[in-house]
Amino acid sequence: MSFKNAFIFIFLFINIISCTSYEKIKYLSQDFEIPTKSFTADFNQTWSAVINVMKKYDIQIQNQETGVIKTRWMDNTLETNFADAFGSSEKVKSARFKILVNVTKGYRANTPVTRVSVYKRQIIEQDFLNGWKEMKNDSILEKTILYRIGRLITMDRYLQKVQKAEEEKQIQNFL
Repeated sequence: MSFKNAFIFIFLFINIISCTSYEKIKYLSQDFEIPTKSFTADFNQTWSAVINVMKKYDIQIQNQETGVIKTRWMDNTLETNFADAFGSSEKVKSARFKILVNVTKGYRANTPVTRVSVYKRQIIEQDFLNGWKEMKNDSILEKTILYRIGRLITMDRYLQKVQKAEEEKQIQNFL
């Protein structure tokens, strides 16, 4: 076998292997996609909105330096059984979830931008023999949290705009 034929054989072999491994990675990346949204706001404004949204959850870790909020395990057995009441799966003995929120800051064309990622880990227990199993997530709660954060940032901007207009009006009346 000549060097040229060996090179062609190795090249084809690598291409065949890489295509099959990409399909595996593509499948995994679609299953574990974490809902993320970028906001055109500074870090402090976004962090304040995230804190206001996450107030209703039992927060275990809240660190503004690292931009991480993590909740404790929260029981949602009733919600899980109700949501699947007309489904084909059996009732769940116990279900719980925890949420991890990550806020990162950056700049886009000299404008402050923050990126918020929300990850929900859901586990269920069908019976005591099988133990806890990871459940596939529908991302509804994560997208709802991101929506609420966006609305709070929008309302905060509007209030700042109104306050600035009011201050300018008072200055004009004073002069």
